Amino acid sequence: MHQVKPEEIVGVAGKLCDAESMRALTDLLNRMGSNNVSCEGNGLQPQADLRSGYQLNTGIADLEKADVVLLVGTQPRVEAAMVNARIRKAVRSNHAKVGYVGPGSEFNYDHQHLGTGPQTLLEIAEGSHPFSSAIKNAKNPAIIVGAGLFEREDKDAIISIIEALAKSGNVIKPDWNGLNLLLLNAAQAAALDLGLVPESEKSIESAKFVYLMGADDVDAAKIPNDAFVVYQGHHGDRNVYRANVILPASAFTEKEGHTSTLKVAHDKQSRQSPVPTVGDARDDWKIVRALSELAGVRLPYDSLADIRARMSSVAPNLLSMDEREPATFSALIKPAAKKEINPTPFKPAIENFYMTDPITRASKIMA
Repeated sequence: MHQVKPEEIVGVAGKLCDAESMRALTDLLNRMGSNNVSCEGNGLQPQADLRSGYQLNTGIADLEKADVVLLVGTQPRVEAAMVNARIRKAVRSNHAKVGYVGPGSEFNYDHQHLGTGPQTLLEIAEGSHPFSSAIKNAKNPAIIVGAGLFEREDKDAIISIIEALAKSGNVIKPDWNGLNLLLLNAAQAAALDLGLVPESEKSIESAKFVYLMGADDVDAAKIPNDAFVVYQGHHGDRNVYRANVILPASAFTEKEGHTSTLKVAHDKQSRQSPVPTVGDARDDWKIVRALSELAGVRLPYDSLADIRARMSSVAPNLLSMDEREPATFSALIKPAAKKEINPTPFKPAIENFYMTDPITRASKIMA
């Protein structure tokens, strides 16, 4: 790590990482002079300034009150069953109208497939699409955007269109916030709360030292051939074959008392370890803490209490267990993006419902 430039050091946290481990990894790389730390699923440069920009602002229960729902690049039936159940109840009980923009998909309630890509979304925002009037005339309209849009290069332009639609359609009111982002993975919200946003969009392509902490969905082809790769994880998944050094870590089922932020409700929970750690594996944050001492940049915490105190200085909301903190600001404060939209249709965020992470991919039952 000391043999490369700080800007050539990159860290990526996996989709199942806990908040403590991500904080430790970020602190380690920061002490090495690098700010290039990201989380799988959040894209290369996500908007992490305001929590309203990456959470389900309406709340799961209040989705039942929506009379019009626009789904953009998301398939709740496979991405978030609880959200899908609430939308279904709104359709069956309140006769809510549901519009969907994205690839062909199966729903268990009536809906209108409006289109497949950003062009349809633009038409709705401009008022030239028949669904525009449904949003404008709705009492409680809701827009749910899929986090898969983070991976698109035109994400800023798409978000600007959605925010313009939300403003013209009266989606955000004093007593109702219907603009929502539906995250895919458990670690995403905590990562954004903790500020895991890389400085450069091309950081991993120019890296000389790459630290993969449970990150198995990173495209190994983008990592330079001469880069030194540390893989810290479990189940020996995809990127273990690219690693120069392998550090065995505990799975989330083997960790005790670690805080995680749920992808949908954004509640914080503390869990106990249901099964013991296997072999020489250690908790992620403990591995990073030990490595920091060997690297001569010792991190100032030795227990969960210490690291949580560190977390509270960055994101105090992460320590409010089993509580949901609503956003206090709307996302409608950013200037319109200057980039043009790409007409390429939205892609499914989940290709294989039964194998979405290292644990399910290693399972004989799920395979």
